[in-house]
Amino acid sequence: MEYKIEGNSIQHIIINLNPGESVYVNPGHLIWKSSTVNVNAVVQGGIFSGIGRKLTGSSFFVLKLTGPGMVDLTGYVPGKIVEINLNNYEIFVEYRGFLAAESSVKYNAALTRLGFGILAGEGLLMAKFSGIGKLFLHAPGDILQLNLNAGQSIDVEAGHVLAYTAGTKVSFKRVGGIKAMFLGGEGLFFAHLEGPGFVWIRTLSRLQLIEGLMPELSRFK
Repeated sequence: MEYKIEGNSIQHIIINLNPGESVYVNPGHLIWKSSTVNVNAVVQGGIFSGIGRKLTGSSFFVLKLTGPGMVDLTGYVPGKIVEINLNNYEIFVEYRGFLAAESSVKYNAALTRLGFGILAGEGLLMAKFSGIGKLFLHAPGDILQLNLNAGQSIDVEAGHVLAYTAGTKVSFKRVGGIKAMFLGGEGLFFAHLEGPGFVWIRTLSRLQLIEGLMPELSRFK
């Protein structure tokens, strides 16, 4: 599959689909397409996968775009796009971070650890992708990829966690003492991630994006 990621602060991805080649996309991310590209609403992975996606807050249906022709996709907010090549391993993704995937990639939902899911603003479920093929994620700010070796761990403000591979141990821990928790401005808990595994972090959380816009939005009241 041929594609090109363009832009700086507001990235978009142009995918060139050969005849019969297809990708599936979360609804609302398509900017434009060639008139020859066919669009269908499908339940990727079957009805139970659709129900699982709906429970994450995502869409029951996804758009299946089939070539020949070009499609142009972007996220809902200014940010970056990252490509992940799946090779028969699983990855868990904050459901709003999913942009598109090749048709060979399986899209489902999975339970997260109770504490982490709630503190990260995910609820109990995250999107789960597996199989073989290209997966594209989108997130506010920049996207960092960290490779954690066995026993290596990091603490991340929960709203900054975009994705992590299966096998990564995920829990949560207190920010620090009472002063740090209530006066540090970082929330009460960190997401604690321990390798081995890959972790993708967004440098701008959605809460930061909203708080940054609030002074400007208040002028229109």
